[in-house]
Amino acid sequence: MTITETGESFACDDSQSVLDGMVRLGRRGIPAGCRGGGCGVCKIEVLRGSFEAEVMSRQHVSEADREANRVLACRIRPQGDLEVRVIGKMTKAWYST
Repeated sequence: MTITETGESFACDDSQSVLDGMVRLGRRGIPAGCRGGGCGVCKIEVLRGSFEAEVMSRQHVSEADREANRVLACRIRPQGDLEVRVIGKMTKAWYST
C-alpha cells in the first residue's frame, strides 16, 4: 500500500481496513477520525489496485465518488497492493505540517 503524497508505504492484509493497517503499524499519511465511516476524514482515492468495500454513508461518499474509486479508508480492505491519494476533510491541515 502506497500513499502518493507522502511516498509512505506499508503492508496491509485483507483482514483489516486500509486505515487500521496504517494505524496499527504506526504509520502516517491518511488522517484518522472515528474509524467507523461517520466522519469522512479518511476519504481517499484509489489510483491503482483493487479492494473490497463495506457500506459507506452517502453523506461522505456519493455514487459518483464510489464509481471514481473515492472511498473511506476505514471502510475498504485491500485485495492486493494499492496506491492511494488522500482527499479527506483534513488533507490541507495534514500535509501543511
